[in-house]
Amino acid sequence: MTKTNDTRLPYDPRPLKDLKGGELQQYGTVVPLPLALETAACLASVGHLNQLQADTMTLRELYKKHHWQVSGPSFYQLHLLFDKHFAEQSDLVDTIAERIQSLGGVAVAMAHDVAERTLIPRPPIGREGAPAQLARLLHAHEVVLKEARTMASLAAEAGDDGTNDLLVGHVIRTNELQVWFIGAHLAETHLLGDELKIQYTTR
Repeated sequence: MTKTNDTRLPYDPRPLKDLKGGELQQYGTVVPLPLALETAACLASVGHLNQLQADTMTLRELYKKHHWQVSGPSFYQLHLLFDKHFAEQSDLVDTIAERIQSLGGVAVAMAHDVAERTLIPRPPIGREGAPAQLARLLHAHEVVLKEARTMASLAAEAGDDGTNDLLVGHVIRTNELQVWFIGAHLAETHLLGDELKIQYTTR
């Protein structure tokens, strides 16, 4: 038997880092799947859910921004609350994205695409006081809830029970509960009055 000194592996272990390819599916389209749903219904739900996705991702990032930047007498409670709500919104983002994909669509994902589509006003890059942070969050929740209720009704009319269930059972209920927690911190109390006085007298 002839021996060989060839030590080459039957494959190249180096990663193929320079691979490039076109899109497999364009944004705004759906791949027909055997879902017993009309393609038009899938297209409509995907479009609605992507708008909701952009706004939910923006709300989620607002929570993380405020988690890092909050200050004042209620710092500890809000620091923890904002992070808890951030985690819950992250779960919603994943759930919405999976619903979009399961309908044959393409979920919006990147920050610059989200920024172009969201209906939630952009916050300043700097730090806001706790009352302003809370008020900004309440407005963002209202944007999400308003569109989610409309989308749930439209999904039900189109026979898209899965999307309706997601919107009512997850998106609306989660956001309603968070509104309750955030709104309670803006009830008129002496503490809030003191925070507002500090905020405006130091400007």
